[in-house]
Amino acid sequence: MSAVLMFFYWVVIPACIFQLARWLFFRTESRVVKGLIVAGTVGFVAWFLWVAVGRNMWLDHQVREMCAKDGGVKVYEMVELTSELLDQFGRIRIPDKAEVTPSDKYYYDSDIHYYLKGNTKMSRIHHRIVRRNDGKVLGELIRYARVGGGLPGLWHGSSFMCPAPTQGLKFESAVFIKGDKK
Repeated sequence: MSAVLMFFYWVVIPACIFQLARWLFFRTESRVVKGLIVAGTVGFVAWFLWVAVGRNMWLDHQVREMCAKDGGVKVYEMVELTSELLDQFGRIRIPDKAEVTPSDKYYYDSDIHYYLKGNTKMSRIHHRIVRRNDGKVLGELIRYARVGGGLPGLWHGSSFMCPAPTQGLKFESAVFIKGDKK
């Protein structure tokens, strides 16, 4: 987003509203009208804060609730970890369904369902590890996320994910275990 647009949202619009309210306030004699001007200005500031902060807090609460119902890692079958599943750094390497080759025994299958689209996105991300030869789902990771929202600016948009991305790292190690832990 450009600096000009950010300046417009954060400085020009609020300054114009306050100047208009000030001009109207001192131009009228009626206490009722002055009260309405103050109430309108306070209402605008409350709306501005709702757009900037409150809506994201409310959506994050919804993400937490959905995550508590069915989010997280579920393991249906554990598989012994073999050296052919590890890359040169010792990390578990499983290809995506679109990139699977005939030599791969397992693959990731993922889908995303959007509850909200637009400036603010709220979604359910569903990852599965599938055994290629029989199509059995060995485990799944379900995450909920909110991305974006608030007022535009030069900064990164805010986001919230449940469970946290670091907890997703345990997904592969929950399905593929070393032979002595089985």
